[in-house]
Amino acid sequence: MLTSPVRPGKLPPMTEVTTDAAATRLRRSPLAGRHTALGAKFAPFGGWEMPLEYAGGGVLREHTAVRTDVGVFDVSHLGKVRVTGPGAAEFVNTCLSNDLGRIGPGRAQYTLCCDEATGGVVDDIIAYLHADDHVFLIPNAANSAEVVRRLRAAAPSQVTISDEHEGYAVLAVQGPRSAELLSDLGLPTEHGYMSFTRATLGPVELTVCRTGYTGELGYELVVPAGDAVAVWDALFAAEPAPQACGLAARDTLRTEMGYPLHGQDLSLEITPVQARSGWAVGWDKPAFWGRDVLVAEKAAGPARTLRGLVAVERGIPRPGMAVYAGDTRVGTVTSGTFSPTLKQGIALALIDTAPALPDGAELHVDIRNRRTPVHLTRPPFIHPSVK
Repeated sequence: MLTSPVRPGKLPPMTEVTTDAAATRLRRSPLAGRHTALGAKFAPFGGWEMPLEYAGGGVLREHTAVRTDVGVFDVSHLGKVRVTGPGAAEFVNTCLSNDLGRIGPGRAQYTLCCDEATGGVVDDIIAYLHADDHVFLIPNAANSAEVVRRLRAAAPSQVTISDEHEGYAVLAVQGPRSAELLSDLGLPTEHGYMSFTRATLGPVELTVCRTGYTGELGYELVVPAGDAVAVWDALFAAEPAPQACGLAARDTLRTEMGYPLHGQDLSLEITPVQARSGWAVGWDKPAFWGRDVLVAEKAAGPARTLRGLVAVERGIPRPGMAVYAGDTRVGTVTSGTFSPTLKQGIALALIDTAPALPDGAELHVDIRNRRTPVHLTRPPFIHPSVK
């Protein structure tokens, strides 16, 4: 059994990892120098060289800091796409799954870019609605170019799709003390969940978003790339200073909350209906990519759905491992890790719906050729007090 979520010197099972052959083409965050100074271990991820974990405690310390205090992640690898022009919001609403009509300017929305023919998920995205003629999208790093390509192919002449991937840095400030940290710097923190506001930190203009990927109270700062170092330094000049956190802790934190990772729990082969992400679909909208096939799948019922597994004994379910009910294979693990909070293995898995297995049912995962018992459950695996 592993005693930490990641083997020393090994990457966690995150699909957006880039092969070593592409290492010379990796993009670098404007904060790469700051990460090096903190003893970061870097890894290729989604075409970028990003910090996996830092010296002085690693994943367990970083994870715990976010659950109990405050951590700061550099997630500048995330895409940034600006959609502008007359009818920009209306155009985005005919493409992406969720209904922008449910929110107003200054609000953010989780949404999906689905394939028209299959309903599979091209990417999951946060959309920031500035105005009827201005929407800012944050897709995943590895999928940003494809999202831009699809939007440009469909956009009317008056709507402009601008790829600003390297124009901005994104810093995620997450944890129970995140509001205190930002407030001490004079940044706004009172706006509600999934909303954003413009602000200044000294001479730097930035956007403060009440969003995150950890389940804790948190904010994401969208900062011009040239100002990223100044904002990072201001955050870490605080007393007490936050904990710098890498992508490995981000993975354990999101898995504890049951949040999907594109390429594992969502993909072109996994639809929103199968991933239990139907809440991010505007089913009453007349049009969005993949609508017809998704409506039909929802009506018929999916052949498989994303569910949670908790290990009963020692062992950690990992992506690709088979799940069994008795001698019958009933599913496949999509994400799995050691939960630093629960001190046991947890996983998300696509489970066949035909057996109608109830929550609490005992299944088995084939871990290193050993059938390890797990209990079926509905994520999240933990329930933070502040969301």
